[in-house]
Amino acid sequence: MKIQHNLGGIEGLASINYETLVFVEPWEKRIFGIHTAMMALSNHLNTSEPPYPIEQVPTTFKSFWTWGHLRKGAEAMNPFDYFRFRYYEKWLGGISGFFVEEGYITQEELDTRTAQFLEDSAKAAAPLPSGGNPAIDAQVEQYLRQGDSPKRPYAGTPKFKVGDKVRVKDIYPVDHTRLPGQLRNTVATVALVYEGAYTYFFPTVDGIGTPMPVYSLVWEPDAIWAAELVEPNSSYYNDIFEVYLEAA
Repeated sequence: MKIQHNLGGIEGLASINYETLVFVEPWEKRIFGIHTAMMALSNHLNTSEPPYPIEQVPTTFKSFWTWGHLRKGAEAMNPFDYFRFRYYEKWLGGISGFFVEEGYITQEELDTRTAQFLEDSAKAAAPLPSGGNPAIDAQVEQYLRQGDSPKRPYAGTPKFKVGDKVRVKDIYPVDHTRLPGQLRNTVATVALVYEGAYTYFFPTVDGIGTPMPVYSLVWEPDAIWAAELVEPNSSYYNDIFEVYLEAA
């Protein structure tokens, strides 16, 4: 992963924030709600598990949006901006960029509206939009209750079994990856083979996207980090897509 997403075991970066509140500022709830609504109205839900009659929902949002798209947007940020912005500011940046890329709004329109909002907010609390469509609200509520699962049926045979030694491939990250950088080129043991197969919704350059087995792997920590950084009598676990693994 890019440096801002590959911090496992790196010391001295900054003090740790032990904030326990899910939402610190009121506007963060709205960003979370926008992202949730986008997932609930994504055009892929007619083939998801469970399937939704998304074509019948009267929404003008006709794009493909998942957690993966949100993470991809965050990973594309300049590392200095990534560390400078708050958590939900990163979400806002990725979502805003997506709406510009998809043609729902131009960058000029976004900049103009932002300036107007900031000016209004300086005078008084800007009113939130009113109205809505009951059919859209019902779809978002149903999605909140049911979600959509990445699990898929799998007729094949996993390449590895419990107890096998596997090596994590040294794959260079491009636009997006689900492989933690500190695990590349390390050896682990298969602790669990998950039933079925799992998809990552959209394909990435490093190989995920189609349904495949996922494994829970266990490492001796000193295989990843220097001995002085390792807690005695500890083990490290991570779930890894099959495409990232090869026999050790």
